[in-house]
Amino acid sequence: MEPKERIIFITGWILDYCSKMSKKPDSLVVGVSGGIDSAVVSTICAASGMKTYVLSMPIRQIKEQDNLSRMHCNWLVKNFKNVESITVSLDKVFDEFEKALGKNSSEHAFANSRARLRMTTLYQVAGSNNGIVVGTGNKVEDFGVGFYTKYGDGGVDISPIADCTKSQVWEMGRELGINQAIIDAIPTDGLWADGRNDEQQLGMSYQELEEAMTNPKSKNYAKYLKIREANLHKMNPIPVCKFDE
Repeated sequence: MEPKERIIFITGWILDYCSKMSKKPDSLVVGVSGGIDSAVVSTICAASGMKTYVLSMPIRQIKEQDNLSRMHCNWLVKNFKNVESITVSLDKVFDEFEKALGKNSSEHAFANSRARLRMTTLYQVAGSNNGIVVGTGNKVEDFGVGFYTKYGDGGVDISPIADCTKSQVWEMGRELGINQAIIDAIPTDGLWADGRNDEQQLGMSYQELEEAMTNPKSKNYAKYLKIREANLHKMNPIPVCKFDE
């Protein structure tokens, strides 16, 4: 499928899903990180014609990441009349949260907490505007190596690019006219004080992961499986204690 066809298909899927909900939403709510995934998803949402809220939610953010997020939100507002941009600085919220936790100061746990604070913010905006939260995870993250906060950053209502590889997302980004700086940006979740990127966390590039996902003979296949197995608890259903009665 060509990028333009994929974009049209995803747009139609979003509108069809919303039209069939028992309580039809009035809006779509997307967090914009400054990365390609959220840039593509937010632009497709805007192009759907539905009221779209795009949120920039910095938490002690590296300036370059924050600049890309705000730049894309401003670009959407300029090009789509149905888009409203909201910036919610979560620095003070996170500061108080960090203080309240005292000695429970795991850096990894705090990275997850940042993602959950952002997701809470998205749901607050969605709940205030009869909206649904639109996820930005791609195929590699959601079904390959589980590279997201446990149980999908706290959950999303729909995930329109979860069946798209990172390469396909980049292709759609170019088709949509996403700013080249965002397309060229090194993928990062923006959750770490030291600014570590996705490849540094995973130990593999997205191109390597995609190739290993579909090719058991890949030189990276064993490494891919190791990452995947470590994160299966995120991709499997939440364990439930059941009684045989």
